Formats: sequence, structure tokens, C-alpha cells
Amino acid sequence: ILASILSLIIYWLIRDSHRVRNLSGKYVFITGCDTGLGNSLAKWLDKRGFCVIAACATEKGSQELRSCSSLSLKTVNLNLADSNSIARAVVFVTEETAGKGLFSLVSNAEGTAPVAPTDWLRIEDFRSVLDVSLLGLIEITLKLLPLLKKAEGRVVNLINTKGLMAFVGGGYSLSKWGMEAFSDTLRIEMQHFGVKVSIVEHGFFKAGVVNSDVIEKYLLRLWNRLTPEIRDSYGEKYF
Repeated sequence: ILASILSLIIYWLIRDSHRVRNLSGKYVFITGCDTGLGNSLAKWLDKRGFCVIAACATEKGSQELRSCSSLSLKTVNLNLADSNSIARAVVFVTEETAGKGLFSLVSNAEGTAPVAPTDWLRIEDFRSVLDVSLLGLIEITLKLLPLLKKAEGRVVNLINTKGLMAFVGGGYSLSKWGMEAFSDTLRIEMQHFGVKVSIVEHGFFKAGVVNSDVIEKYLLRLWNRLTPEIRDSYGEKYF
């Protein structure tokens, strides 16, 4: 048993000592770069010499990111709930990589997530999350797979650990569980092509998505649109 443990430790040390070399010319496409983790990652990789293509939901986000990055960092507007926007972004990435393929796709974007009991919600509340955090990420991954296979690259899906616990109604946990399943399946299938698929389950960050004022605003909006019967069944004290 001791020999097995020591062998695993040595294996992990050797594995983790490996570093990507010759970063110049390696293209990384990151979604959700307006703020937060995606924004920080884009800056970090840019400083280390990667060719970063950062997808932002707003023009303001794109401008602010370019203003504090090198000239090699490129931005593209992307709405993951819009197939046409996804198609335009894929064309942009294809042209930027110029036949070299895509070294990595990092999926980070998240949809707006109403936090409330399930029967306070409508189907559009689920769609508003799933269209971005699940279906949108799946669609752009599928369309970029040819470039990833060409470079024998990797897919890195950033998934909040809140999505591993179904403790609240709505599409948030559904989208995260879905991305876990999609990633696990894709990993097996892409091994044949030398493409790696990884999940990074990160923790909480100080951001609007966990701001209590934002949560209360959603709750109030949802509470006010409920039928009197549903409101009565919960009561003001519950709210």
C-alpha cells in the first residue's frame, strides 16, 4: 500500500511539473470575458504570450479589456443565446487562427439565474439560463471542434461548484449538471483525436451573481407576478 501511495505521489509530481512550452502562436478562445473570472483569465494568459481571443457580451466589456491588454489580444462580441452571434464568433476565430487550429476553448459564460421556489417560475425563466449556460456553450463547442481537433487542443469548462448541489429551483443547477455530463461524454469521444476535455469546478467569487441585493430583486419581481393563490399558499412570512 505504501509503495502504491509513493508511486502515485511521484506520478503526480512528474505530471504537474509539465508546462506548456512555446506559447507564441497558441490561440485560446475564452467566453464570458466582460468581468470576473473570464476577464482575469484573458489578461493572465495574454501576459504569458498566448494569442487570446476574448468573447464579451457588450462592447463596453470589449473596450475595457483591450485597453489593459497587449495588441495581440482580440475581442469579439458574443451572445450565447443567439445562434447567429455564435456563428459570427466562430467565423472570427477561424479567420484569426489562420489554419493553425485552436489550442484551447475556455467556456465560462453564465446565464442570469432567478433564485426561487420552482413553482414561482415559468418556463422562460429556465430557458433564460439554459440557452446561455448550457445550450449556448454546447453549440459553440460543437462548432469549434474542427479547429480544436486540428491543433489537438483542449476544452476547459469552468463550472461553479454551486451547480453540484441542487438546493434551489430554476435552471442554474440544471445547466451545471448538464455541462458536467456533456464534458464527461466529450472527453471520452475526443481522446481519439488527441483533444483533452477538462472541468474546473471553482468556488465563490465576489460578483453580482452572489450579491444579496440582486437575489432580493429577483425574488421581489417573481413574488409580485405570482397569482394570489400561490402567494397565499406560501404567505408573507415565508417570503
